[in-house]
Amino acid sequence: MARAAVLGRPIEHSLSPVLHRAAYAAMGLDDWVYEAYECDETGLWGFLEGLDEEWAGLSLTMPLKRTALKLVDTVSDLAVAVGGANTIVLREGRRHGDNTDVHGIVAALTEAGLGAPASALVLGGGATAASALAALADLGLTKAGLAVRNPDRAAESMAAGERFGLALRIGALDRLPDLLGVELVISTLPGIAADPYAAQVAASGASLFDVVYAPWPTTCAAAVEAAGGTVVGGFEMLLHQAARQVVLMTGREDVPVEAMRAAGEAELARRASA
Repeated sequence: MARAAVLGRPIEHSLSPVLHRAAYAAMGLDDWVYEAYECDETGLWGFLEGLDEEWAGLSLTMPLKRTALKLVDTVSDLAVAVGGANTIVLREGRRHGDNTDVHGIVAALTEAGLGAPASALVLGGGATAASALAALADLGLTKAGLAVRNPDRAAESMAAGERFGLALRIGALDRLPDLLGVELVISTLPGIAADPYAAQVAASGASLFDVVYAPWPTTCAAAVEAAGGTVVGGFEMLLHQAARQVVLMTGREDVPVEAMRAAGEAELARRASA
C-alpha cells in the first residue's frame, strides 16, 4: 500500500482528498490511499518523524508551507524562491520539498484566457501571495502591485518578488484604489477578508482570480462578474496544483485532470446543497 495525505489547520473542509482519490481511481492505483490530518506548525516535525516506508507524499496547506522548508532534506529551487513548500515527496527515507501552487495558478489563468496579463495586483502577503508573484513572473510580467494590511510587514513578500525579478509597488489594502487600474487582480486573502474591497475591485474593470473556492462565489467574485468582468475561482488552482502533486508523488505523467475536475465539482455541489 502507498499512502499520502493533506496536512494543515483547519483541514476538515479540504477538497484535496476528493481530488487525489479520484486520480488514483482513474489511474488504477487501487493500493493508494489519501487522507487528511489536522496538523499545525508545532506538530509537523513529529508527524514527519512518524512516517514509514509506505508514505509517498504530503500536501501542505496553511499554516505549514514555510515551516516545511526547514524540515526537508532537499528542496526545489522554486520552493526556496517562493519561500514555501506545499508538497513533500517521500522516497527512500528522504524528504523533498516542492511547490505546485505556482503551477496551479499559471494553469488556472492560462485555461481562463488570462495567461498574458499586461498588469496585475496581488491582494495579501502570505505564502500564497508569494506563489502568485512567482506565477506572474512566469507569465512574463516584470512589475506588479501588492496590497497588504500593513506595508511595513511585507518584507517576505517583497523579497519573493525580487527573487523573481519583479519590481513591486506596495500599498495598504485600506488605500486599494491607489493600486488599481490593472488588468488582473489576484486575491490571496482568506475567507471573507476580501469582501470589503469587492466594490472597488469590480469598479476597476479588472479581471479577478480569487484563490478561495468555497463558498463560491465569493462576494468579490460575484461583484466582478456582475460588472461584466472575468472571474477565475480557486478551485481551478487547487485542481491543477493537485494534479501536479499526483505526478510528483506517483512518478506518473498520465494524470486524469478531467476526472479530478468532475469529482471536485460534484463534491462542491454536494456541499453547497447541504
